[in-house]
Amino acid sequence: MQKLKDWFFSLKPRERAIVIGGGILVLIVGVYLFGLAPFYSAVSARGERVASKQGDLAWMRSIGPELMALNANAPSAVAPSNESLVVLIDRASRECGLGSSLTGQTPSGENGIRVRLEQAEFDKLVVCLGSLQQAHSVSIESATIDRSGKPGFVNASLVLTRPGG
Repeated sequence: MQKLKDWFFSLKPRERAIVIGGGILVLIVGVYLFGLAPFYSAVSARGERVASKQGDLAWMRSIGPELMALNANAPSAVAPSNESLVVLIDRASRECGLGSSLTGQTPSGENGIRVRLEQAEFDKLVVCLGSLQQAHSVSIESATIDRSGKPGFVNASLVLTRPGG
């Protein structure tokens, strides 16, 4: 450090002023690049995110009355069909494209059925279960879903129930 001081004081006054000015300039640029620029960038990104969320909120508020009207017109309860749960699950699995994946059905209690699917497409399974719930009041009592060897395909063991069997 002493060598640096000796070097600095050995400079002419004009050279010292240039070195001091350069040092101040480097300090200002460093503070901006490592302190202020990331801060301004983060503030800008947060501002854009808030604006996006406000747009989403405005859209949700605009469709709220429409959703309320649709909900008021929806039937309060789905009447269960008269077909047996075994037949219903078999037909629904074929309609959803899961017929070849359905490997077993076993009655479970008075109003339930245990279903086993092998190598079933996960997306189709979710859609099928949703349509069974909406159209036939079939609910999932329990589910065990494991991934299979192929991406997007699962092995599933489900216990499905329906009021009134």
